[in-house]
Amino acid sequence: MKIPTLPRQAPELPRSQAPRLAILVAGGSGTRMGTDQPKQFLLLHQEPVLLHTLRRFAEPALGVANIVLVLPAHQLDTWRALCKQYGVDIPHQLVTGGATRWASVKAGLAALSDYPEGLVAVHDGVRPLVSRQVVERTYAAAATHAAAAAAVMPKDSVRLVSQHGSAAQNRNRLRLMQTPQTFEIDLLRRAYAMPELATFTDDATVVDDLCRVQLVEGDYRNLKITTPEDLVVAEALMATAL
Repeated sequence: MKIPTLPRQAPELPRSQAPRLAILVAGGSGTRMGTDQPKQFLLLHQEPVLLHTLRRFAEPALGVANIVLVLPAHQLDTWRALCKQYGVDIPHQLVTGGATRWASVKAGLAALSDYPEGLVAVHDGVRPLVSRQVVERTYAAAATHAAAAAAVMPKDSVRLVSQHGSAAQNRNRLRLMQTPQTFEIDLLRRAYAMPELATFTDDATVVDDLCRVQLVEGDYRNLKITTPEDLVVAEALMATAL
């Protein structure tokens, strides 16, 4: 089955209106889920997790011009089959990812080579409950600050562990990072032109040396599905929202 694709040619927009783009990265294997099936393909409310995520970024109100979906090479056929099974007609580019998340995002950026400018949101494929409001906030903040990321304050007390023991931290000064993390595309390209480092935990850490990342209000419901418990919570949250 041929997945509907968006035109590779960037749409002509006024200079003041940079196109909105998105890279959805999904490379999970399902190990922590205790299943042989990758977590992005597990069913949530009777549809694959990844389909819910794709649908969020395809909302017309967001105005995203191009969605790039990055998957490991051995998962491409599975996704194509799922698109056929569930009648997916959302236009998107399907790209083969790399050995690490960093390499996969870089591959996604390469697929957007026809866009000399724009705002690109990078989002975890297994965060299917992200709200339009959170996505919108990151695009709006990136338009002003060049780099923005969703984050929430820890709910629990936090301690820093060292070889000497542990010490309490002021959680008001800490944030738990989420996605999307959204950037001017040229900035993200320059960041990803540098070598990969072991200290890179997300796109914000890749960009940190080039630009201050503006944090915007995330959402505790914007959970990353990693364990079986996460899937149960996501099911409950989705049922409540309907």
